Amino acid sequence: MADANEMTINLVVLGKTQTGKSAAGNNLLGSSDFESHYSPRSVTMCCSLGCSCRILGIIRRNGCELALRVRVLDTPSYPHSGLSKEHVRDTVRSALAYHFGEEGLHLALLVLRADLPLCPDESDDAVQFIQELLGPNWKDFTAVLLTHADKAEEAGCSEEEYLHSASSTLLSLLNSLQHKYIFLDNQRSMIKEERTIVLRKLLNFIRQNNYQAL
Repeated sequence: MADANEMTINLVVLGKTQTGKSAAGNNLLGSSDFESHYSPRSVTMCCSLGCSCRILGIIRRNGCELALRVRVLDTPSYPHSGLSKEHVRDTVRSALAYHFGEEGLHLALLVLRADLPLCPDESDDAVQFIQELLGPNWKDFTAVLLTHADKAEEAGCSEEEYLHSASSTLLSLLNSLQHKYIFLDNQRSMIKEERTIVLRKLLNFIRQNNYQAL
C-alpha cells in the first residue's frame, strides 16, 4: 500500500519467445512501456519495470474505493534465442530482488499462446524455471495468461470449448494452479472495460492469497 487510499500490485511476466509477454504487460499497464513486435529472434534482452497511472473503479475495501497501481516486470524469454538459460534465470532473479525485494511479488504470470498446443517438455521447462525463481510456494503465486485468444475466436471456439479440447499438459498445469488463468487478445490494445475485467480477475487471484506477497 502506498497510502490508505491506494493499492499497488507487483506482477512479473514470464514465458517463451513470441508468446506476447511484452504486449501483455503493455495491456495490463495501459501503456506502451515495453518493446513488442514480431521478430525471428527474441526481442526482449533485459528486464524492465513499467508502472501504470492510478486506476479508479477497480477495487473497494471496507466500503471505500481504492486507487490501483499496477507494476509489471517484463523479462527476457526462457529459453531465449541469444541468451543462455542460466543468464536469463540469474537476470530475472536479480531483477525480482531489486524491484520487488521490499514489497514482494504478488503474482507471476506465465504467458502461453492459446493458438499453439502446450507440449510436456515446454511445460516442464516453464515449471522448473518458475520453481527456481519463486521456490516451493510457486503454485500459489502463479497464474497463466493465454495470449492470442483472438485466434481461437476466429476459429469459432469459445473459452469453454478451447479448454475442453486443450492438451492434457495444459489442463494438468491449470489444475495445479487452481485454475488461475486469463485469456488475452494481443492483436489490439484492450479498451478500458476489457482491462478492468482482467485486472479484477488478477485481484481475485491475489485475494485468494489474502493479498500476501512472495
